[in-house]
Amino acid sequence: MSSSKPVLIAGAGIASLLLAQSLRQSGIPFRIFERDASFVFRAQGYRLRLSSEGLDAIESVLDAETFQKFWNKCGKTSGSNGLTQFNAVTGEEIKTHAVPPQALVSRGGKVVGAARGDMRKIFAEGCEDHIEWAKEVTGYERTDDGVRAIFADGTKSVEGSLLVGGEGIRSKVARQLSGGKLKVYDTGARGIHGQAPTTAFKGLGEGVFILRDESRPDGTVSIITNVRPEDMDDPNVEFGWTMAGQPGVIRPPNEDYTIVGKQAADIAKSLTGDWHPRFRPLLDHMIESEAAFWKITCSTPTGVPDWPNNPRVTVIGDAVHSMTPAAGLGANTAVRDSALLGRLLREAGGCRPGVTAAYEKEMRVYASDAVHQSYSGAVRQFGIKIEEGVTPTV
Repeated sequence: MSSSKPVLIAGAGIASLLLAQSLRQSGIPFRIFERDASFVFRAQGYRLRLSSEGLDAIESVLDAETFQKFWNKCGKTSGSNGLTQFNAVTGEEIKTHAVPPQALVSRGGKVVGAARGDMRKIFAEGCEDHIEWAKEVTGYERTDDGVRAIFADGTKSVEGSLLVGGEGIRSKVARQLSGGKLKVYDTGARGIHGQAPTTAFKGLGEGVFILRDESRPDGTVSIITNVRPEDMDDPNVEFGWTMAGQPGVIRPPNEDYTIVGKQAADIAKSLTGDWHPRFRPLLDHMIESEAAFWKITCSTPTGVPDWPNNPRVTVIGDAVHSMTPAAGLGANTAVRDSALLGRLLREAGGCRPGVTAAYEKEMRVYASDAVHQSYSGAVRQFGIKIEEGVTPTV
C-alpha cells in the first residue's frame, strides 16, 4: 500500500484533529473533511475532564511546546475532596454515593479539564491548510489502490490511502464500514449546557460539584460543574455547567436540538426555579446566548462489535463508541484512539496491511470497557435503560 496518498479524515472534532497532528509530525499526508463551515459554526459544548489515560495520549502526540501550551489552557481543580453532591433544593450536602478523589484526579492531585473549543484550536495548529470546510462525508468507495470519500453533494474526494471516520455519533462511514453493526442509542435523557460569569460560582468554592434535584414528580434533574480557582477572580472568564434530566424531564420545543440561546436558557431556569439561593446565580446570571440542548446517547452497552476488517477504512471517537457523560470517559477514549492509530501508522510508515486490524483489536478492549462504565453510571444517574432492538437509535 502506497503512503504517498493522503489519509482521509471525516470530521474535524477532537479525535480527528489529534490524529492529524500525529500524521503531520510523522510526515504522513492527510486531508480533513468537515461538514461545518468553520470551527465557530456552532457551540463547542461543555468542558471535558481529562483522565490520566487521556492526558498521556495527548502528550504522546503533541510536541513538548504544544503540549505545554495545551496544559496551560487546562483548568486544575483540587481533587482532595473528590466530587461533592448537594441537594439542589435544600442546599444540604448529600453524603451517599460519594465519588472517591482518585476516580477524578489525573495529575498532581488535581482534577484537570479543558474547554472543547480550546482543544480543537490547539490540536488544529499547523493543520489548518489541510481542512476542507462544508464537506459532509456520507460514504466511501474503494478504488484499486485506495479509497475515496463521497460527499453529500455527490462529489468525491481525492484518492486516499486510508479513510478514518471521525465524524461523530451519526457517522455514515461507521454505518457503512460495520454494515450497520455500530449503533448509537437515544437513551431518552436530555441535557442543557450553560455558562455564567465566574462570580456566579463563588457560593460553591473550588471543587467538582453535582447539584441534584430529586423532588420533581417527572424525574431527577442535576447539574455538574467544575469550579477551578485560578480563574475565579477574572471577570473575562466564564465557567460552564452541564444539566442532565431523566427521560421526559427536559423537552426542547418541537424536539429541535439545534435550538440555542434564550429558549434553552428559559427551560433551564424553569426547571430550577425552586433551587436553593446558593445555587441560583448559576441560572440567574447565565449567558443566555451560550445555552444549548443535547441528547444523551450511548453505543451498545455490551461493547464495540466485530465487523469484517477493511484495510482501507476505520473509525475513531464517537463514531465507534458514543458514551454518556456519566463517567467522563468519552473524550478520553477518543484521544486514545487518535494516539494509537497515529502511532501504528507512524511505525508502519503509512497505511500498510494489518494497521487497521491491529488498531481495531486493541481499541475494542479499552473502548468496550469504557462504554460499559459509561452506561452503568448513566443507569444510576439518569435512570436510563437500553434494550437492543427496542430502544431507538439516532
